[in-house]
Amino acid sequence: MADTPNTPDQNANPAAGPSVRILGQYVKDLSFENPGAPDTLRGSTSQPNIDLGIDVRVRALDAESFEVELLLSAKAQRDNATLFVCELSYAGLFQIRGMDEQAREAFLLVEAPRLTFPFAREIVASATQNGGFPPLMLEPVDFASLYRQQLAQRAQGGSNPPAGNA
Repeated sequence: MADTPNTPDQNANPAAGPSVRILGQYVKDLSFENPGAPDTLRGSTSQPNIDLGIDVRVRALDAESFEVELLLSAKAQRDNATLFVCELSYAGLFQIRGMDEQAREAFLLVEAPRLTFPFAREIVASATQNGGFPPLMLEPVDFASLYRQQLAQRAQGGSNPPAGNA
């Protein structure tokens, strides 16, 4: 058997193109308050009013690593009594290579939160259920629409930063 010369693998260095890696996902902060328990858990069967909030924050850690943080808040009230308050800060750590600034911004404010939202949604549902309430199932969020609104505000002279809140 003859030895074959070592030739470099042609697939080892493909043409440099954009690449994204999810390096990790984690809860940064979780708070659940049940201020009226046990009284708010008994009696009334009327639907509570639920005030929801969502925000996206992006922080560059270095030239290729970014933390994308989803901030979710839910406050349920019935008859001027607070039933619960749930606040979650859930983040993903992303490595992005070979993307221009505009594509990177769109990825960080649209695709990254879209990828992490289902996990954050499950945490909120579990927290509300563990608090004695039916699980709060947040509706899917159209992050692309939020991003387009932000771009429109910027075009009109709004004050939103390029890689800030969506």
